[in-house]
Amino acid sequence: MKLTPGGRKARPYNGGLEELTMTERITRRDALKLGTNAAVSAAVGPLLPRELLRGESGADALSGNGGAMDTSSGDVCFLRAVEMARLIREKKLSAREAMEAHLKQTKRVNEKVNAIVTLVPEEQLMKEAAAADESLAHGKWLGPLHGMPVGVKDLHETKGIRTTYGSPIFRDHVPDFDCLLVQREKKAGALVVGKTNVPEFGFGSQTFNPVFGATRNPHDLTKTCGGSTGGGSVAVACGMVPLADGSDHGGSLRNPPSFCGVVGLRPSPGRVPNTPARLGWQPFSVEGPVARNVADCAFFLSVLAGFDRASPIAIDESGAKFAQPLGREFKGVRVAMFRDMGLPWDPQVKAAVLAQAKVFESLGCIVEEAEPDLRDANECLLAWRHWANELAFGDLVETKGDLLNDYIHWHVEEGRKLTGPYLARVEAKRTALYERMRTFMEKYEFFVAPVSQVLPFDVNTKYPTEIAGVKMENYMAWMKSAYYISAAGNPAASVPCAFSKEGLPIGMQIVGRHHDDWGVLQMASAFEQAAMVARRPGVVA
Repeated sequence: MKLTPGGRKARPYNGGLEELTMTERITRRDALKLGTNAAVSAAVGPLLPRELLRGESGADALSGNGGAMDTSSGDVCFLRAVEMARLIREKKLSAREAMEAHLKQTKRVNEKVNAIVTLVPEEQLMKEAAAADESLAHGKWLGPLHGMPVGVKDLHETKGIRTTYGSPIFRDHVPDFDCLLVQREKKAGALVVGKTNVPEFGFGSQTFNPVFGATRNPHDLTKTCGGSTGGGSVAVACGMVPLADGSDHGGSLRNPPSFCGVVGLRPSPGRVPNTPARLGWQPFSVEGPVARNVADCAFFLSVLAGFDRASPIAIDESGAKFAQPLGREFKGVRVAMFRDMGLPWDPQVKAAVLAQAKVFESLGCIVEEAEPDLRDANECLLAWRHWANELAFGDLVETKGDLLNDYIHWHVEEGRKLTGPYLARVEAKRTALYERMRTFMEKYEFFVAPVSQVLPFDVNTKYPTEIAGVKMENYMAWMKSAYYISAAGNPAASVPCAFSKEGLPIGMQIVGRHHDDWGVLQMASAFEQAAMVARRPGVVA
């Protein structure tokens, strides 16, 4: 693949992955009794560092002066995105005030965590925010994200804003176009504040690269934030942006949110059309939202999702329904709680997720210990990943191989060993995997499992080489719990569920039926409200 700056055919293939201290809980009924302010407080950011918050909720920042926002505090940065959108639309919070607050927060914390690696000049951002306010003053509402700051993953092309893919080859690359994801964000009125850090070309679920270095976990600066949507997850967790986009091949919209205590959704392939793309039919790499709570995640998806003829697998449904209330009755709904998926686990992670069965039961669900037959998921995902990356990077390995990491060289080498007959048999196995998953999900509407097999690990470690005494065979193997779901093609949300004894967030993935992204978000929202995971202080202040 010839990678020439600015060319739509040159987009690099996104192959990025990507003893228990129990949390405080109240029942769902008790939560509802607390009323709107408490509900807002609970949804502002489960597991967010308390030291990053200026008050417990955005609702506390509303003054008695006509409901205007007190922008002298940092509360603006931890408002729910849906609430921020409402306040801006009702002219109780200006886009300039929102932008100024987020830029101040970015100056305060970004140096510690390295989440936003290319920041649009402040003068330009404030000018764009002023234009948004002026537009609203003249009765022109730009869309659901009117005047709101948004972080864009550094794998996604942004017109006029440096896009490096975390690679020295593209260190100074400035695209002359926006990818579809960014087009939709801007069309909805969002203001792109900058690019969030990624692993090199999105490879590996640990965010570091030779251009910008590592992004750190806001709960422990010595730990990784995961990847490849690591910068976006940290930026959201730290209040630098209310929303960030991301992508997921093997877990990149699930693992970083899990490690950082925020929410991410791997949508169904085609829910958010992935264009421009050289491999339009491939279903593994998807794009989607990261937010501090489920409602905001769904709200952002309502902007990102929707049909587009440029994608041959685009789902022909509007994204509008994802902006609707997520409330639903779950009495009698069958939920399968994982056993072990045939994988090794950090005992704290396994115990934390298994303990959530009682939360689902409190919702009226019928919870059973069961899991789908995911045999061949590993082979299917790796084979097509090798194939796709040989196409994407094969030519580049020959000309600039010294500038590409070992992961890319491995994929290209393995991709060149593949034969037509072998891939035909792999595809037959993937079809059989889909059928087994479909049959299983006819009995159970949801499957619950940990996102990751380990806790956040040392930021200087490229990837875990061993879990519970089991050696990992490659840089991706420790993320099988996430990428098995990618291979099956089901939507899955990463939701905070507990802390480790070290104070590190633990995330749980809720997997839904084929194309049932809506159901996944509804269940994730119900779990979030029922679990009421308590926030813990972080180290970033």
